[in-house]
This record gives sequence, C-alpha cells and structure tokens, in this order.
Amino acid sequence: MDFDAYARTGVDLVNARLDGLDDLRALFCDDQEWMRDEVAERDLPTFRRAQKRLRHVFAYGTSGRDAQAVSELNSLLEMFPVQPRISGHDSRDWHMHVTSRGASVSSEYLAGAVWGLSVWLCEYGSARFGVCADDRCGNVYLDTSSNCCRRFCSERCATRSHVAAHRARKRAAVPSQSDPLTPVP
Repeated sequence: MDFDAYARTGVDLVNARLDGLDDLRALFCDDQEWMRDEVAERDLPTFRRAQKRLRHVFAYGTSGRDAQAVSELNSLLEMFPVQPRISGHDSRDWHMHVTSRGASVSSEYLAGAVWGLSVWLCEYGSARFGVCADDRCGNVYLDTSSNCCRRFCSERCATRSHVAAHRARKRAAVPSQSDPLTPVP
C-alpha cells in the first residue's frame, strides 16, 4: 500500500479549486478515472468541508500544534473510516484499497487521503506538513527534504519569493532622489 500516494491525494485536495463539478473532476488522476465518471454535484459540499479541515491540519503542523493536527485527523478518520480491501485487474496486479466496494466517491477518496496523511504524521511528524511561505500562494505540501527545511510548495514559488525579496532589498538600498541628505552630483 503506497501511503505516500494516499497522502499526496490529501495535498492535491487542499490545493484544488473546487468552484464546481468540473474542478472536482479535475482533482482525480488517471488511476481514479472511475471517480471522475461517478462524482456528482452532491459530492462537492463533502469535498469542500474536508478540504477546509485538511487545510487546518497543515496549518497546525506548520505552527507546531501537533495535538490539534492529530485531533483533526482522528476526527476525519471517524468520518471517513478505512475499510481495507484487496483489489486488482488480474492475478499479478493485486493491491490494497482503503474502502469497501461500493463506497461513494467522497468516501473512497477522503478515506485514502485522511489515512495517508495520518500515516505520514505518525511516520514523520506534523512538522513535515507545510504551507507555502510565499504569501501569494497558500498551497500546502509534504516536506520530503532531508533536514525538514522546505519552506515553499514549489521551486517556482521559492524563486518568485526570493526574486521579490532581492528587488525589495535593492529598492531599499537606493537612496531616494528627494532625500535632502543625498549628495547631488
């Protein structure tokens, strides 16, 4: 069972736009094609509520509030219980799923996401749950760095933030033309 893949579905959900059914369908990867086909408008409120609560988990982890992150995940585990089953398409492709056959799309997806994030927290600690340090972003991520030092969700955000900080330092270092203490050449 690939717990990291399940945890990444939680990250994907928190970072997703969920303005409508098309946005929700875009959340599902190719391996989840059946979910994309079966998801309905009635699933949107469930995904939105879970998205908000999972964002809290990342905020708690980023700010060192482990007990709150654990409490929120435990509550979500009760709402979306794991009921493991073996699945496969032929005798060489057996693998585990986290919900029983016939579960709703939201139950299947959210049970996996919550389970994956819970395993991740137990394995690595909530300090590995990050919220992008770029104020314009807000995406969440799982810190896989060797020394738990990641601050941005992507290289793009890191570069954008560092360039903006560099430009701000340059502007602050250049004296203003209207500054009376600045010598005029």
